[in-house]
Amino acid sequence: MSDQSASVIELAGVQLTLTSNAGQVNILRGIDLSVNAGDTVGIVGPSGSGKTSLLMVIAGLEGATAGDIAVAGQSLNSMNEDELALFRRRHVGIVFQNFHLIPTMTALENAAIPLEFAGMDDAFERARAELDAVGLGHRLDHYPGQLSGGEQQRVALARAFVSEPTVLLADEPTGNLDGETGHKIMDLLFGLKDRCNTTFLLVTHEPELASRCSRIVHMLDGRISTEDAGADR
Repeated sequence: MSDQSASVIELAGVQLTLTSNAGQVNILRGIDLSVNAGDTVGIVGPSGSGKTSLLMVIAGLEGATAGDIAVAGQSLNSMNEDELALFRRRHVGIVFQNFHLIPTMTALENAAIPLEFAGMDDAFERARAELDAVGLGHRLDHYPGQLSGGEQQRVALARAFVSEPTVLLADEPTGNLDGETGHKIMDLLFGLKDRCNTTFLLVTHEPELASRCSRIVHMLDGRISTEDAGADR
């Protein structure tokens, strides 16, 4: 596992400008951020402040317009699409608000996808163990449409952690869940993060969830406005 003192995420002067019908829109306006191994960072701010876009550039799903991005010791700036896909496969897990499961695949098949793409012979064995870890060992052969929202998000968690990612990015992971289910999902998420010593960035509009992180970054108009200490985890 990574050295606890090592920097896993380094952003310097990161800008993101997108073109819309109204012209160019400055989404990120010079982000400087350093995150060490094993850190938990809550990212909060009003809608449109750039929170999701920040996760997307860290994952290499959106190319920065300017600035430098390094994750897990690798510079993303010069990578092509194939290299970025390989980088994500090896180092990044992502959990979305809308689950993003493939409806024609079972829970087991969905959880095994990252390992299958990586050509791992034990993909299904490891996926089964990860689904057991999130309490879905009895639902392996069920399709997303046969699962509740909380169960679908548990499958998404199993898929995100099955390859033991260096970095986990979660974008409003409880946004489509009721309060009680959301708390259970977050307990699971933090438990999995601790087990794998994963560096964790959480976008949320819920202050209570953000406060569970060791750091809270506040965004406003595409910039980091302030930063607070969260829980001492």
